[in-house]
Amino acid sequence: MKTLIRIPSTLCLAIFGALPAFAQSDSVPENVVITASRLGGVRSDLLGSSATVLQPVDLEDRQIVVVSDALRDIPGVAVSSTGPIGQFTQVRIRGAEANHTLVFIDGIKATDPFFGEFLFESLITDDVARVEVLRGEQSALYGSDAIGGVVHYITATGAEAPGFRAHAEGGSFGSALATARFAGMENGFDYALSGAYQRTDGVPDNPSGTRRLGSENTNLSGKFSYALSDNFRLNAIARYVMLNVDANEQDFNFPPAPTFGFEVDSNGSYKNHTFYGLVGAEYDALDGRFKNALTFQGLNANRDGYGLSGAPAGMRTSGDEGSRLRASYVGALDFGSTDFAQKLTAAVDWEREYYRNTDPSGFADTSQRHSDNYGFVGDYDVVIEDRVSLGAAVRYDKNYRFEDAVTYRVQASYRFDFGLRPHAAAGSGIKNPGIYELYGFTPGPGSFIGNPNLKPEKSDGWEVGLEQTLFDGMARANVTYFNSTLRDEIFTVFLPPTFAASPQNATTNSTREGVEASVSARLGQQWRLDLAYTYLHAVENAQQEVRRAPNIASLNLAWREPQDRFGANLTVRYNGSQMDNNFTLAGPPHVKLPSFTLVNLGADYRLNDTFQLYGRVDNLLDKKPEEVYTFRGIGRAFYAGIRAGF
Repeated sequence: MKTLIRIPSTLCLAIFGALPAFAQSDSVPENVVITASRLGGVRSDLLGSSATVLQPVDLEDRQIVVVSDALRDIPGVAVSSTGPIGQFTQVRIRGAEANHTLVFIDGIKATDPFFGEFLFESLITDDVARVEVLRGEQSALYGSDAIGGVVHYITATGAEAPGFRAHAEGGSFGSALATARFAGMENGFDYALSGAYQRTDGVPDNPSGTRRLGSENTNLSGKFSYALSDNFRLNAIARYVMLNVDANEQDFNFPPAPTFGFEVDSNGSYKNHTFYGLVGAEYDALDGRFKNALTFQGLNANRDGYGLSGAPAGMRTSGDEGSRLRASYVGALDFGSTDFAQKLTAAVDWEREYYRNTDPSGFADTSQRHSDNYGFVGDYDVVIEDRVSLGAAVRYDKNYRFEDAVTYRVQASYRFDFGLRPHAAAGSGIKNPGIYELYGFTPGPGSFIGNPNLKPEKSDGWEVGLEQTLFDGMARANVTYFNSTLRDEIFTVFLPPTFAASPQNATTNSTREGVEASVSARLGQQWRLDLAYTYLHAVENAQQEVRRAPNIASLNLAWREPQDRFGANLTVRYNGSQMDNNFTLAGPPHVKLPSFTLVNLGADYRLNDTFQLYGRVDNLLDKKPEEVYTFRGIGRAFYAGIRAGF
């Protein structure tokens, strides 16, 4: 009998959905979740689905450098990285696969079209941005990819954060970070220009290695809006990301050596260039009750590998490129009365993606391929006496390559006078196979061969929870139970003795259930407390799914002295033991990675109204976490910097 080793096919590549028309309002209230609606957002106390919003003050207090670190503090989210800053990072929501997380940046779908996932290691944090995470199946709003949930990174407008801001920091491992932002609003023209540069010499990322893995990361963006009148606005967004990172490889040479399957030092590196763009118009009619948004957006991503598979350093050994064109119209009509408010939203989406393998070896298929998708969305929401909220959405997708699909979402919420709010939601999700899974080919004894007969993955899930507001709104506690079932999961089969691989649809279901709990307290202007805990039971064929710890928890405690001159922040993150794939020749096909606790401590001091000094210690206890088997994380690190704001 042949032995099968099964892993999600996206991991092999690593070792329209919908176009949201997000309003460019002058200011977004803290209690509104923009991502929960195709247009206009939803108040968090009226939302049946679970959502978490990190505000700019959270990012600044915690001194977050890359957005993926901020996601570690959100219930239901698991983050795994293969080493220091710049290395491959995946985000899983509620036990779903990493490519089941849909990512937007300022309303632009940011997933790499060829790779099928967002490169979380590439996104440097702007400390006046906000991060929204909407959990659970959301394909009824956003189409393919939104099985686990949606992550939306939203930068501030010129009206929200005017003026000039900059900061610079340096620290351990030759690390440096510099950012600048210039924004404002004048005569109806809202503008925000920003840039960020981050570099590090890095550290070795495997227990026996000595090579330090460095990285350079550049983010440039511009966000513009012009109000032609009180009810007509034009919007434009542009973003460029360049990531240049050293990379080691796992030893999959054949015949196998003692290091087979282990991550070993090599001389590889990757360069990624991604361009994002969006233009749109918004028009409000009927005294603002009928909102309309028309948007066009595009993305182009290029990735090249150098010095891989034993080639000399600097020699190009792999490459791919992908692009996406998207267009959408969204209309939302508010009607009814104050005691029975209703909203009807309709959307039409079109998307075309292009893909091409640019591998220079001559073995891979380098022809360009594309796919088209049309999506049609209907969403009806009602709010009764500002306490009862009901909503239902349905989406029909007509795809160029796959069978047409229908997805749905329903949700409900009720708010009692004494602060208790039961909430519930149910929905379905879909994930279309990626181009690499369909047509990818990697030469060599351990080759990967695509499967053009793959079917989309499908998921159904539901949740029910209780939220309690305390102390006149200063504190809020929430506990939610969720349950999802994934069908037709795409996995990769490895067949000894050559370990040739090809993706297939699973005939068994993958089930995910768990509990999310959180507490947030804002005690005056001095104290901010955030607690999060997730219990997850994710299994397939009676085996725990990999890189999904059953227990994850975090604590963030921030304090500022009454005159706002000095502040401190404590972050504690616990990641329970978890399973991972074992590609070595020793031991079972799955191994258990040990639990770990990371402690970060930061502080800042305001010199005057313009300048602020800050510093932090990351990983105070000097742990070296192993989030991916044979890959080691960073030890204790020290950083210091200065902020300026005019």
